[in-house]
Amino acid sequence: MKLWFVYIMSNKHKGVIYIGVTDNLIERVKEHKLKVYSNSFTAKYNCDKLIYFEEWENGFDATKREKQLKKWKRDWKVNLIEDMNPTWLDVSLNWNFNFNKIRE
Repeated sequence: MKLWFVYIMSNKHKGVIYIGVTDNLIERVKEHKLKVYSNSFTAKYNCDKLIYFEEWENGFDATKREKQLKKWKRDWKVNLIEDMNPTWLDVSLNWNFNFNKIRE
């Protein structure tokens, strides 16, 4: 079964928050870290730390959740993040990225 992910990236503890949705979280996080889209919001504000994510079984529900979270007040988003990740650590740090695959 294909999973979808709603995820939150940041530049630092309690810093800028970016919310996105994808069906390939590992590749999407790599794109953010490598700033593949150099004019994007995440590249401009250096949002290269994955601090939160949720798994969804279909893209419609994941997109609906992404839109819901984007409408939330900032303090609600911070509380959501800190319930799972109180110190805002990059949860992708221990992932074994193959950065060459993205650059090809």
